Amino acid sequence: MILQGNIQDGAEVITDAESTEKSLSIIELISSGGTAGQIIIALLFILLIAAIYIYFERLFAIKAASKVDSNFMNQIKDHVSNGKIDSAQMLCAQDNSPVSRLINKGISRIGKPLEDINTAIENAGRLEIYSLEKNVSILATISGVAPMIGFLGTVIGMILSIFEIANSGGQIDIKQLSDGLYTAMTTTVAGLIVGIVAYMAYNHLVVKTDKVVYQMEANSLEFLDHLNEPI
Repeated sequence: MILQGNIQDGAEVITDAESTEKSLSIIELISSGGTAGQIIIALLFILLIAAIYIYFERLFAIKAASKVDSNFMNQIKDHVSNGKIDSAQMLCAQDNSPVSRLINKGISRIGKPLEDINTAIENAGRLEIYSLEKNVSILATISGVAPMIGFLGTVIGMILSIFEIANSGGQIDIKQLSDGLYTAMTTTVAGLIVGIVAYMAYNHLVVKTDKVVYQMEANSLEFLDHLNEPI
């Protein structure tokens, strides 16, 4: 009975140890990486916050830019056909979207050769695209830089581990290597996570922007075709 009790006590100790190991939190894992690991994790966290902020700020801006009244072009064509240029420009000002600004630029050139109108619309379109893509390139930079920063942490962690091995005098203790190993692993994972998030956010915004650009091109061509129609 005493032996059985000792065995049960030993099993409980092992179970408690296992549960303690499994309850290691993310904060404890990061703090175990030492000063170098914490600095790199903090830098990656700042990049993650910047990526999330840019993503949602651009997403809302692009969604707002993509909203165009389905009857907008019909009204513009009616005003232009009836010679109501001021009414057409007023309608564009009220709509205040990339499409309406392009059309307004074209309306302001009515009376000039069609090629000049097309050039004016194209120049205005470049400015609108630049405005839509504002800060999106930063996401592409973060998606490339974050994994590199994580790998930098990996190299630093391995250097710390090798340093401990070199100064152990042949007595290698896994506890002495833990800081370097934690630094190497946590920074690598964090860098890849931030890089993946930024990469996905960048590509999603590129797709959304392309849709708005296509919308601008389609409406501009429709406007130019209307001007080119015989009276």
